[in-house]
Amino acid sequence: MAETAWEVGEPRTLAFDEPVTTLRVRIVDGTVNVVGTDEGSARLEVSAIEGPPLRVTREGGTLTVGYDDVPWKTLLKWLDPKGPRRSAVVSLVVPAGARVEVGVVGANAVVSGIRGTTALRGVTGDATFVGLSGTVQAETVSGGLEAQALTGDLRYQSVSGDLTVIEAAGSAVRAESVSGDMVVDVGEAGGPADIRLATVSGEVAIRLPHPADARVEANTAGGTLSSAFEDLRVGGQWGSKQITGTLGSGAGRLRATTVSGSIALLRRPPADEDGTPPAADAPAGKVL
Repeated sequence: MAETAWEVGEPRTLAFDEPVTTLRVRIVDGTVNVVGTDEGSARLEVSAIEGPPLRVTREGGTLTVGYDDVPWKTLLKWLDPKGPRRSAVVSLVVPAGARVEVGVVGANAVVSGIRGTTALRGVTGDATFVGLSGTVQAETVSGGLEAQALTGDLRYQSVSGDLTVIEAAGSAVRAESVSGDMVVDVGEAGGPADIRLATVSGEVAIRLPHPADARVEANTAGGTLSSAFEDLRVGGQWGSKQITGTLGSGAGRLRATTVSGSIALLRRPPADEDGTPPAADAPAGKVL
């Protein structure tokens, strides 16, 4: 199918009647908002723009919004200090089943209601994901990621960005960073069966439902450990410390590793009878 293209250099709204199966966005500074809908059509609104115009292309089921000189494959290494100042505020509504690829340099991104795969690459700027049910893949240099109510698998890699996950309910959460902190709150129903977190100097906090079913292994070389679960063993020697043991049937897997950061395993109290979510509990139990 032939490509259709637009140059958007001022605030403008574009509507697309044909189904969109893949969305690709590349933004430098500004904000990207992507919302999934059950409607078959898609809509783009550029509410503010500065600098070079955005290039919008539609080819078959693929909708692309961005700049020609901001490539997806090398975006994490992209640097243009002598280039013109550019910024855009972009909002998109696409079918919920679409694949979404968002690349940001100095821009913030918000993605919600997507059932297809969501992929993020960011140099700086924070990202927020809400209510995503497809697989999530995120890579950042220094931008943080906040995610809530994810029911798909999460893969996260960063140099110094922080990760915060609330009510995780997918089958897997895997995250790696050099200095970023990690906070993972596992939802009451259908929590991740495989959680693997690794950082060099970041702090790690994991809150599990009670009762929980997981084989646990947490290690730190120079940080402190705390556990709210009496069934787990906290020990170590020569500076290295570990939390090990099995919770419930041990159906799941929890592994957390840090070199100099601390690790806390928290327990999520049962929800109240009226369904009110429990408040966060403080680190308790064994500490080393």
